[in-house]
Amino acid sequence: MEFDYHRIKNWPFPELEQTYTARDTMLYALGLGIGADSLDAGQLRYVYEKDLQAVPTMAAVLGYPGFWMQNPDTGVDWVKVVHGEQHVRIHRTLPAAATVVGRTRVLSVTDKGAGKGAIVVFETQVSEKQSGSLLATVSQVVFCRGNGGYSANGQPSDELTAAPPVIPLTPPDSICDLGTRPEMALIYRLSADYNPLHADPAVAKAAGFPRPILHGLATFGVAAHALLKSCCGYEAARLQAISTRFSAPVFPGETIRSEIWQRGKQVFFRSRVLERDLVVLNNGVAELA
Repeated sequence: MEFDYHRIKNWPFPELEQTYTARDTMLYALGLGIGADSLDAGQLRYVYEKDLQAVPTMAAVLGYPGFWMQNPDTGVDWVKVVHGEQHVRIHRTLPAAATVVGRTRVLSVTDKGAGKGAIVVFETQVSEKQSGSLLATVSQVVFCRGNGGYSANGQPSDELTAAPPVIPLTPPDSICDLGTRPEMALIYRLSADYNPLHADPAVAKAAGFPRPILHGLATFGVAAHALLKSCCGYEAARLQAISTRFSAPVFPGETIRSEIWQRGKQVFFRSRVLERDLVVLNNGVAELA
């Protein structure tokens, strides 16, 4: 089926109900490497049931509609889909355990031109079922590299979303190095994404990688860990929003260095892997309480 603006823009997402427990909350944190220092009281608050907190970026895996672009009815060349940006805004501190409802909608569809791809932005609002309270708004920017030029036949094309923030040119105010373990992707996938690209060496090789790569959202979570550690005293309620642009994959076992610039309640960040001196997250920005 051909790519069609109106079909994508009005894609019928079902409401998704999800119940997660304290065990799920701890497993998600462990999948980000939190708890590697088992004597760190701050890290223990995310991986031990006493005074348990949820990592704010866990909102990105709650009520999530899955890889819906793989449905042939979308007309998306899903093999060429790239996760471009991730945004999470916390409206109310995530409970350590709850039943939530995810409601997803497409915000915009933009044609960059033939050979340049199309950009689809969609968001999920995550609400607590019992109270109806909105917990988080999660949005993704996805590059559909194989679907550019669709508007040539008269279909609409939405305006591009605002450009991501520019990282300051000054040296960072702080640096946080966090290691990833060789089995991190195997742990993280139990919370979110069972794509074999992150587990099966043969699949990774077919995709052009020497070995399985870490989930982009896991790298995103590691950057959030760096901010919680460096700027928030490990208080989850202080991290109210976090956004970034993905620029390169991480291989499990590499060290992620997050460079941080704090400007009052706004924090800019960029993450790179030390072993290859390669930026993997760029144009990052967060808001603190």
